[in-house]
Amino acid sequence: MNRQITRLAVVGVTLVIALVVGTTYWQTWAAPGLADRQDNAIQRVAEFEIQRGRIYAADGTLIAGNRIRRMGGKTLYFRRYPERRLFSHAVGYSTQVRSRAGLERSLNDYLTASNEHLATVLERTLDRLKGTTVKGNDVRLTLSTRAQRVALEQLGNRCGSVAALDPQTGRVLVLASSPSYDPNLIEGRFDQASRAPLAECSQPAAPLLNRATDGLYVPGSTFKVVTAAAAIDSGAAQLSTTFEDPGYCVEYGRRVYNYSDQGIPSGYGTVTLLQAIQSSINSVFCNIGKEIGAGRILEYAERFGFYSSPPVELPVDERKASGLYRAGQPWQPEDPNQVDPGRLAFGQERLQVTPLQMAMVAGAIGHGGVVMKPFLLDRVVSPTGRTVVTTKPDELGRAVSRETAAAVTQGMVAAVQSGTSTAAQISGVQVAGKTGTAESGVARVNTTAFIAFAPVGSPRVAIAVFLEEQRGTGGATAAPIAKAVMEALLSEART
Repeated sequence: MNRQITRLAVVGVTLVIALVVGTTYWQTWAAPGLADRQDNAIQRVAEFEIQRGRIYAADGTLIAGNRIRRMGGKTLYFRRYPERRLFSHAVGYSTQVRSRAGLERSLNDYLTASNEHLATVLERTLDRLKGTTVKGNDVRLTLSTRAQRVALEQLGNRCGSVAALDPQTGRVLVLASSPSYDPNLIEGRFDQASRAPLAECSQPAAPLLNRATDGLYVPGSTFKVVTAAAAIDSGAAQLSTTFEDPGYCVEYGRRVYNYSDQGIPSGYGTVTLLQAIQSSINSVFCNIGKEIGAGRILEYAERFGFYSSPPVELPVDERKASGLYRAGQPWQPEDPNQVDPGRLAFGQERLQVTPLQMAMVAGAIGHGGVVMKPFLLDRVVSPTGRTVVTTKPDELGRAVSRETAAAVTQGMVAAVQSGTSTAAQISGVQVAGKTGTAESGVARVNTTAFIAFAPVGSPRVAIAVFLEEQRGTGGATAAPIAKAVMEALLSEART
């Protein structure tokens, strides 16, 4: 009998200990994780009792606000997006059913006054002591309303993206993705929001995908900027270095042709590296790649930010790293001989990039070889007007020397003045640019691109445009879009 009582006592004590440990774990160590989970229903209902902070564009345009609903004796605040499709990919959404995306997700602590900055803690505590509604912090972004609208209008019915930033500070000025979607439809009409039939875009078009940061494209000849920078900076070539172009280069016993020749070996003859950038001559870059090797090219690509997710404030799963990909994953080969150096040099092989990354490449060349950290968050302001956070420009590192950047700039300027990029010319403004036309595997259907910065000498904008399923070249399809957006941004800079 005593043995049975002892066993019962041991079991009882064990259960009590387990209860204490479990309660302590879930209330202490696991509590923050549970609060952060998007499927935590209790937490999410509580958040809708908070007057969520508003989100504004750089010019003060309201991007995300609130509508009030009274339910079960409670006042709840639900999101509304006055600009509808204009900023949807960057701002995202906050809903009851579909949870959150974009900056609504990554900046949620600020918007719900859950961050631990002293000003926010004091104001939140006072609101609770007074029994009044807790108010979240407002957020001011770096995005330009006018230029964002121009970008989406220019993209039109095409799938693609425009990313633009200030190369001297890293401020992201445009982050446009087409097709876009209306975040007001996410809550009740998700199927409608997630469908976007476009005349010039194969289905499914994936409108919820942020193509600017989460879309991957073959860069084509826009990547020649990185290759040229690697060759010049490493001492392998100068702008005056000459090459013989028969219209192709021979690699692994096969001819790799210049894009414009389409298999006809009618080359440019003897050309300099400057002329090769100007006219985007594949064979020259193919031979440069064979000379300096894939390892050197990838080393310099990393200096520009490849293989790292661009550190903009969006959620980590909405940002992809640029680089070589294999089986859908970023691939850094242990042996450079596993990579075709010739095709890598002119942006083919298994290379995949995001538009934001290529805007960073253009920006780094314009900023004397220094890569600036891109940012969308200008500042956070408390309900009483106190500045909680201000983002300051920050360098990610130096990609190439100032002299190398100046040399590559000369080639890009020549491309705009009288080469493949003349469609990007802006009256009274010197523009440096580089086109890209990457074969998609379907006859006469290409991924087209253009990167640029302006004005040369004191750049205020660096831009990348990528378009899917085009039957033209980057110079004919993407460069005019870049021109229109740059004109909008430069006119703002002058006012």
